[in-house]
Amino acid sequence: MKIGLIGLGKMGYNLALNMKDKEIDVIAYDVSVNAVNQIHALGVDVATSYESLVMQLPLPRIIWLMVPSGTIVQTVIDTLTPLLSKGDIIIDGGNSRYLDTKRRYNELQQKNIHLIDCGTSGGMAGARNGACLMVGGEEKIVKSIENLFVKIAVKDGYAYMGNPGSGHFVKMVHNGIEYGMMQAIGEGFDLLQASQYELDYQKVAQVWAHGSIIEGALMNYIKDAFSKDATLESIEGKIDDSGEGQWMIEEALQSKVALPVITHSLFARYKSKDFLKFSEKVVAAMRNEFGGHAVYPKK
Repeated sequence: MKIGLIGLGKMGYNLALNMKDKEIDVIAYDVSVNAVNQIHALGVDVATSYESLVMQLPLPRIIWLMVPSGTIVQTVIDTLTPLLSKGDIIIDGGNSRYLDTKRRYNELQQKNIHLIDCGTSGGMAGARNGACLMVGGEEKIVKSIENLFVKIAVKDGYAYMGNPGSGHFVKMVHNGIEYGMMQAIGEGFDLLQASQYELDYQKVAQVWAHGSIIEGALMNYIKDAFSKDATLESIEGKIDDSGEGQWMIEEALQSKVALPVITHSLFARYKSKDFLKFSEKVVAAMRNEFGGHAVYPKK
């Protein structure tokens, strides 16, 4: 099986090496010449353009995209489509919104090109050594190349989810759950920091990561972070969001499903970027007006 891989960011780069290790004939391409040269130095075949990539692949072509969701995915698909033939397969392995995936699937079907959506989890280590894959699309098309997913996934970490868009839908929900779990861990360590005890946070995380009910990958990640910076003094408490938490909450509103923990987690991320803290100023001013409570001049 020969696969074209477009996108050599943190996930795509490691996925290409994973494919190579599993004896999948992968040809990689990225707009970054440096990334292409680096992966080529590690023994991965490369292409220098979309045209070059397509020409090197046998029919039906299989091209895996690992590029940022939104405009970039659309641009890559629009660029590839005129170069492809009937029966070719595009796999979107990024975090595309499932509604966009369904639209793209329908558009590509009119050109007799297949789209498979693959929610990819496990971080860089998973991409390199065995990913968690949630795959949606036409069942017969997915099953025709299923060995690809099985080979690069961790044991029991691949499953066919259902109709087009289902893989990205499941990944969206996965990421929303991740928001809530990370927020809970962060709040727990917040209270530990505020306590009367001088705690070694790495030791706490080490213990929690072994045998406790809350052990898992996230606890291991924060343990590793504390091993590099015992109190996280070197970083700001500013948290970005990928957009999937917002999509999940919008979906929940449409379905009238309550997601209080995940919604709070998303709003906490928004608040982490609020340097002006205007809402806090409003509350402080109100308390001062009605109760004479202290306000603190800006330094």
